[in-house]
Amino acid sequence: MARKKNILVVTYWSYKDALIQAYTLPYLKIISDQLPRGSKIFLITIEQDHQKMSIDEKCQVKARLRLFGIRLITIKYRKLNFVSLLHWLGTGLYFIFFSFIFRIKFIHAWCTPAGSFGYLLSIFTGKKLIIDSYEPHAEAMVENETWSKNSIEFKYLFYLEKKLSKHAQVIISATEEMKNYAKIKYGVTFKNFYVKPACVDLDAFSIGRKKNDELIKQFKFENKVVCVYAGKFGGIYLTKEVFDFFKACEIFWGDRFRVLLLTSHDITEIEQWCRSSMVDRGKIVVRFVSHADIPDYIGLGDFAITPVKPIPTKKYCTPVKDGEYWALGLPVVIPSNISDDSDLIENNNAGAVLRKFDTQNYNQAIQVINNLLCDVDPKMLSLKIRNIAHTYRNYKQAEKVYAKVYSEELN
Repeated sequence: MARKKNILVVTYWSYKDALIQAYTLPYLKIISDQLPRGSKIFLITIEQDHQKMSIDEKCQVKARLRLFGIRLITIKYRKLNFVSLLHWLGTGLYFIFFSFIFRIKFIHAWCTPAGSFGYLLSIFTGKKLIIDSYEPHAEAMVENETWSKNSIEFKYLFYLEKKLSKHAQVIISATEEMKNYAKIKYGVTFKNFYVKPACVDLDAFSIGRKKNDELIKQFKFENKVVCVYAGKFGGIYLTKEVFDFFKACEIFWGDRFRVLLLTSHDITEIEQWCRSSMVDRGKIVVRFVSHADIPDYIGLGDFAITPVKPIPTKKYCTPVKDGEYWALGLPVVIPSNISDDSDLIENNNAGAVLRKFDTQNYNQAIQVINNLLCDVDPKMLSLKIRNIAHTYRNYKQAEKVYAKVYSEELN
C-alpha cells in the first residue's frame, strides 16, 4: 500500500473569492484523486472582512471539503505593519510545527505571493515545494503602476520570486513561455516544469445554460445585444477603456445594446465610470452572484470582454474567465498579447483583438462581433467556440499534470 502524502496548500485569497472557487478547489479535488488513500490536503485561505464567512457557513464548508479529504484553515487578513508582522511571524512558526505534527510531505503554493510564504516554510521545514499558477507578480505590479520599481514591496517580492524559482522542486505554469521569462529574469532552468492553463468545468459551463428565459425576462434582454463581463476593474484590468468601448457599442447598436456586469464593485463606482464615458447607465445591469450561478448569467451574453491590461507580463498568465466564456460559446473581445488567448481568439475567428484603445479599433472590434452574430448560425458559432474550451481548457490537462507531479516516480 502506498504511503500517505499529506499536502499543505498555501493561497493568498479568501475562501469565497472566485480564485478559490474556480481556480483552486477544482484542482484540489483532482489532486485528491491522485493521492494514496488516507492522504489529507490542508488548505490555507486568507480571509478579508468583506468576504467573511459566518460560523454556520464555515461549518458547512468544512463538512463539504472533508468529503474530498480537504481540511480548511482560515487566517484573518491583516495589512502589513509592525503588529501584523508579529502576527505573520507567529503564523509562520505555527505552520512550521504544523508541518511536522501532521507529517506534511509537500507545500503546494498558488501563485508567487503565496509561494513566497510557501518558500519560507519549505526552507525551515525541508518539505518539498510546488509552485502552481507560476507567473510574474512583482513586475506585473510595477507595470500596472501599483508599485514603483524602487519600492520595498517590489524588491522584496522580486527577490523571493527569484529564490523560490530556484528552490521549488516542481513548477506548474499557465504558459510555456514562462520558462523563458524565468531563465532571463531569475537565471533559473527548471528540471520539473509543467504547463496547466486555467481550465474550466465543461459540465457546469455548458451551452445548455445559455439564454435562461426567466433571467432574460427579468433583465428585459429580449432582442438585445448583450455584452457580459465577469470580474473587476482597476489594477491589472482596464477601466476607462472598457466604458469607452461600451459607448462605441451603444452608438453602433443603439437601444438594442445592453451590458451585464457581474462584479462586486459599488454602484456609485459604475455610475461614475458611465458618466466619464457618457454611457447610458440604463443600459448597464450590475449583479454580484455566487460562482455556482455564474454560468446562467454569463450565458445571457451574446459576446464577452476580457479587459486585462496588455502589459508585458500578461503574456505569461491565463485569464480564468476566457475558458468560461468559450465553454458557453461566446465570442470574446480581448486586448492583444494576453497569454495565448489573444492568438487563439484571432486564429479561430472567435472574437476580436484590440490592438489600440481608440474609437477606430473599438469600431473594428464591434464590426467583427456583429458579423459573427449576424452571419454565422448561432448554434454553429457556439459549438465552434466551445470547442476551443474543450481543446485548450479541459480539466483532463490538469489531471495529466497532477498525475505526473504526485506520481511515485517523481517523488
